[in-house]
Amino acid sequence: MKKILLLPLVVSSVAWLSACSQEPAATTSTEQNNFDAVYNSITADKIAPPLKTLASDEFEGRLPTTAGEKKTLDFLVSEFKRLGLEPGNGDSYLQAVELMEITADPGMTMTIGNHTFDYKTDMVAGSKREQDVVTLTDSELVFVGYGINAPEYEWNDYEGLDVTGKTVVILVNDPGFENPEGGKFQGTTMTYYGRWSYKYEEASRQGAAGAIIVHETAPASYGWSVVANSWSGPQYGLVSPDKGASRVAVEGWLTLDAATRVFADAGLDFEEEKAKAMQGPYSVPLEQNMSVTVQNTYQASTSYNVLATLPGSEKPDEHVIYTSHWDHLGKDESLEGDQIYNGAHDNATGTAAALVMAEAFSKLTPAPKRSVSFLIVTAEEQGLLGSKYYADNPIIPLNKTVANINMDAMNVLGKTKDIAVIGMGKSDLEEELTIAATRQGRTVTQEDRPEAGYYYRSDHFSFAKVGVPALYAKGGSEPFDEETAKYRKRTSVIVTGCYHQVCDKFRDDWDLSGISQDTQLLMEVGYLVANKDSWPQWRETSEFQRK
Repeated sequence: MKKILLLPLVVSSVAWLSACSQEPAATTSTEQNNFDAVYNSITADKIAPPLKTLASDEFEGRLPTTAGEKKTLDFLVSEFKRLGLEPGNGDSYLQAVELMEITADPGMTMTIGNHTFDYKTDMVAGSKREQDVVTLTDSELVFVGYGINAPEYEWNDYEGLDVTGKTVVILVNDPGFENPEGGKFQGTTMTYYGRWSYKYEEASRQGAAGAIIVHETAPASYGWSVVANSWSGPQYGLVSPDKGASRVAVEGWLTLDAATRVFADAGLDFEEEKAKAMQGPYSVPLEQNMSVTVQNTYQASTSYNVLATLPGSEKPDEHVIYTSHWDHLGKDESLEGDQIYNGAHDNATGTAAALVMAEAFSKLTPAPKRSVSFLIVTAEEQGLLGSKYYADNPIIPLNKTVANINMDAMNVLGKTKDIAVIGMGKSDLEEELTIAATRQGRTVTQEDRPEAGYYYRSDHFSFAKVGVPALYAKGGSEPFDEETAKYRKRTSVIVTGCYHQVCDKFRDDWDLSGISQDTQLLMEVGYLVANKDSWPQWRETSEFQRK
């Protein structure tokens, strides 16, 4: 059973909680507040059409820099214009994001000791370097445990090591996941040090030539097919002045079975070595060499974020920013039969919800005091690149960005009695969330699987890293009623199994009431923040603070 969140609201917040659940803002002498009517206008019937459009075969899986992107951008811009929202970037709704597209030849193999491992079956590998051919020959393998250098946790797997020219082999997640009683990191709740992106970044800082992560389904929170599909085909990064030279030459993944064989050849038991790595900083040479050649095709390209704004009535220079990502994985012409990764759940749902929410905000009288902006970003699937670019090159100054509210892979499993906070306890945006949840008779709970590190896996994280309080919440796990419970049980199997697969399609039998429920709730959160006198802040215990 989920632990119910009991927030330490101040007395004044409790006193007006009931009133807020009935009437979010006071009326003026000349305008009647129509919040309730607008709130109730957010329905599943309104969400279905844009969701179905974005997830259609016509949009070709919405891969950045393809024809699918052009169709997506045209659709989003036309919708924001129709709704009367202003361009967010001067006279344009678009922000250019310069990307480097690199595609590795799938014909590669990787040799470790006496074993030859096949692409996508046993391993995936690639390079972020802008070179036609990247080769590692007889690169010495070193197991570096979790590959973490975290002074605040008194943990450094690289201490005393010189990994120059070597390939490091790294465990996924962080030491707290499988050793929650050991007092390491944040127990089963993943920290950023558990993310694959961090591990490649740290290996690069340490001067390694290659970095290979051992895939395990439980600590990764996804199966090998997700790795094989997501890390093959065109891979994108932001354009860098050094053309990727500061990155490790080769980065990739090994299946657990392949890694186990490599450790066995070194006279080591993988599980025993992992157990040692959980206890404290750890490394050991694997007494084998790795060779692989990555043949790249690469080209610079331009993708786009979309930004639309509803100006505030009193403080238009201050903004609440909603985010979702429009991109997905495109199509794979090497597949037989269905080749399109439609990305209906991930994330046509969040983008459709943003459009419906924008329409609702546009009809409010009076308009919110602060501006409300909708940032629909590119290249989330490639490592949060669109939101990272925006955070590094903000159109709305960060010191005028009041808060970020993110919508990604929304609830297609029907209405719930709870709302789950991803990364609970990080900011006092949860106070507004509790008010909005109370209106719906829902409780605020912690996410099901904090060990999966979802707070670090969607676009709000880019805002958090630059100090903007960011909220990511979605429908919880307690069904609204018995009928919903039955629907949820049979549908969740499909949704889970179709993550980053071609079967992530719009389905006419989806119950979208959960999306409309959460869209209403998140609209009210932003509405309360946009009208509140004070700005939300990070909690003192959060790893993020305003800069």
